[in-house]
Amino acid sequence: MPQLFHRSTNTLARLSIVVVALLAGVGGWLILELSRSPYVTQAFVAREQPVQFSHKHHVGDDGIDCRYCHTTVETTASAGMPATKTCMNCHSQLFANSPYLEIVRASWRNGEPIKWTKVHDLPDFAYFNHSIHVNKGVGCSSCHGRVDLMPLMWNVSSLQMEWCLECHRNPEKVLRPKDKITEMDWPPANWDQAKEGARLKQEYKIQPTEVLTSCSTCHR
Repeated sequence: MPQLFHRSTNTLARLSIVVVALLAGVGGWLILELSRSPYVTQAFVAREQPVQFSHKHHVGDDGIDCRYCHTTVETTASAGMPATKTCMNCHSQLFANSPYLEIVRASWRNGEPIKWTKVHDLPDFAYFNHSIHVNKGVGCSSCHGRVDLMPLMWNVSSLQMEWCLECHRNPEKVLRPKDKITEMDWPPANWDQAKEGARLKQEYKIQPTEVLTSCSTCHR
């Protein structure tokens, strides 16, 4: 039986297999990179709010501690959103007639909470407890970034599982003294994170990596 194809087609067949494999690899890499990009994760994208509350002004300029508004961050899973009364503690006197704050005053008069847009929005299948993190030496800025520099709030990380696991595998990289939890400009220049983080990991009795990376730790 005569040969149907020229021998060069063998080379073309092998080359086509290599090209398809390369394209599949590049395509997979592009999909992974896209899933980590701000286009998907919305990282570094400022969220519009009913009232354009500025953390930069309140935290950075006025020096208000995170716990003044987020009152349950040390005791419960949720950090807590401030009630309108918290806003009115100051704004019944400061800028009391500003049209900009009419939504706040209306909320106070009507007893209806302001509907804030959630920024750090984890999926329902992921369990996150604020209190266990701050009570083990993980500072606010470790997850939320320098909110004292944010006129509008955005998330500085992807909030994806790989981001969580990066800390759960090496918690000593982010640990700090508990009385420094809300300091935005942490760490100071003379802080040796490797040395002090390892010491705090022992002092705070941080669970071993096997426990921190167990599926049931975050998925319950």
